[in-house]
Amino acid sequence: MEFDKIKSIISEVLSIDADGITEETTFVDDLGADSLDIFQIIMAIEEEFEIEIPTEEAEKITTVGDAVEQIKKAL
Repeated sequence: MEFDKIKSIISEVLSIDADGITEETTFVDDLGADSLDIFQIIMAIEEEFEIEIPTEEAEKITTVGDAVEQIKKAL
């Protein structure tokens, strides 16, 4: 469930098709996201799941799977 919501958020922020996004997808290399895009995605995730991801943990998020793990830790 978290994964589907994250795919939707990423798709919306980056204006891309969510179908190609997997847990192994990297934000920078695969999706071409820059630091502002990643910040927007993390903010949207925090809002959607009503959680707070600490900055030091957010900096470790490089793949979609990393984001899923951070949500699971926070919930």
